Amino acid sequence: MKKANKRVIPGFGLSMGVTVSVLSIVVLIPLASLAVFTANMSISEIIGTITRARVLASFKVSFVTALIASLINAVMGVVLAWVLVRYDFPFKRLLDGMIELPFALPTAVAGISLTSLTADTGLIGGFFARFGVKIAYTRIGITVAMVFIGIPFVVRAVQPVLEKLDGSYEEAAVTLGADRGRIFREIIFPEICPAVFTGFGLALGRCIGEYGSVVFIAGNQPFETEITPLIIMSELQEYDYASASAIALVMLAASFLILFSVNLIQVKNAKILKGGN
Repeated sequence: MKKANKRVIPGFGLSMGVTVSVLSIVVLIPLASLAVFTANMSISEIIGTITRARVLASFKVSFVTALIASLINAVMGVVLAWVLVRYDFPFKRLLDGMIELPFALPTAVAGISLTSLTADTGLIGGFFARFGVKIAYTRIGITVAMVFIGIPFVVRAVQPVLEKLDGSYEEAAVTLGADRGRIFREIIFPEICPAVFTGFGLALGRCIGEYGSVVFIAGNQPFETEITPLIIMSELQEYDYASASAIALVMLAASFLILFSVNLIQVKNAKILKGGN
């Protein structure tokens, strides 16, 4: 007679009920409200709202700067994770903890601090201003803010994979005469690639919808540095909930598509690695 498996948490029915309830309250109901408000508009009105010149310009600013920032994070996040895992140095734990500072720091505080630093009178902005490079109130500044809030996603996604990576393969490659570049390309990168894609996708999704840390440094110039979340806030302040929901629905669809694509790539990579093993 088989011994019944004892479970720590309550039965499936109760656990599933709690899970669905929490997800409904936190995720499903707020997202469903977007569709409800948008349903009050006709298809032509929705298309007219999301294709206004100012809205399209904000889409371009948000998506382009978010993509650039996420690509930078994908590279620098791997570098930071590599340093934290492979090297021992003073204050390593302090640096490791500071990686998560963008998660804990209020976004408005981050935005004001970055604006003060990168303005023409700031410590960093003043240095670049000598060479004619303006950071704050430009798309460069928006990208900087997005890099700040997105970097932890990549570091925390790649770091555990590097920690569990078996060093015997690298030692064998060195013994066979492979240089460091080839070892990284053919041994290390294939292992961390799914984690990099995961961090990249999460960072991109966060950057696209970021408001608090970007709105101060953006300058909010229409057709130049105006981000889509600000357009949504403007519509809400004018009590035009339908238009705000229509624009937000586009952002939601883009974020969902990004995360779905990343998960699809992860599944394919997992099947390839499993087949190779």
